[in-house]
Amino acid sequence: MRLGADASTGETVVLRLHGEVVNHAQSVVLPLLLPDAPVVVWWPVNAPLDPASDPLGSLAQRRVTDTYACENPVEELIARAGSYTPGDTDLSWTRITPWRSMLAAALDQVACEVQGVEVEGEEFNPSCELLAMWLADRLDVPVKRTVSAGPGLTAVRMDTDCGPIVLDRGDGTLANLSIEGQPNRAVALKRRDTAELIAEELRRLDPDDTYASALRYGVDRLNGGPAKGRAGAGEPVAVPAPVETAAKAPAKDAAQEKAPVRKAAAK
Repeated sequence: MRLGADASTGETVVLRLHGEVVNHAQSVVLPLLLPDAPVVVWWPVNAPLDPASDPLGSLAQRRVTDTYACENPVEELIARAGSYTPGDTDLSWTRITPWRSMLAAALDQVACEVQGVEVEGEEFNPSCELLAMWLADRLDVPVKRTVSAGPGLTAVRMDTDCGPIVLDRGDGTLANLSIEGQPNRAVALKRRDTAELIAEELRRLDPDDTYASALRYGVDRLNGGPAKGRAGAGEPVAVPAPVETAAKAPAKDAAQEKAPVRKAAAK
């Protein structure tokens, strides 16, 4: 047990399971839980395919996984979509909260129609895929996914009938926001560590409907189901599958404003 300074503001019990009890972790944890207290389960790696059906996951109101830590992150993202249950979340989604907030704020400043989007980032990065799916789901436009050298998510370019809106981050720390007709602005978009991501998830224990919508949208596209994006030849709507690769020079990571990005009303 860790108390005081070793456990921050609470108490920590570290359990290392061996032998047969490894298959019955929920029986070991259950006696330690307080009645009616919220429970969050976090799998840093090797999460079960269906977290809500896992014996340990079934004890929790919130189940946190991290597809970025998996060997095949994009395939893991597909599995998460197939087994999604309200209360599931993914740190790859949490990583792009500042990007979603910044893009939402940028669209609030203009009265233009978004016509297409390009998301640029590392190949097979689940945060890039999730951001692309979210934009396609919320804006109902074609979203193209291109590859850069990273780190993580490097740029989002939105084509509007008033000119481009570009959020470009080449160094993993400071981004440049460019809106047609306005001066360029430097904005902080540093890559956050795991402790910050977990702290964000602990601030809300209700189901994340926006995350669920983005996941289901991607699976519908992957399976050839109903899709809202108007994808044309050469402009695929992003889905959780290997991205379309495009030759890019080493480029310039990876989160949720609770209010979704809106498509500005046509002039």
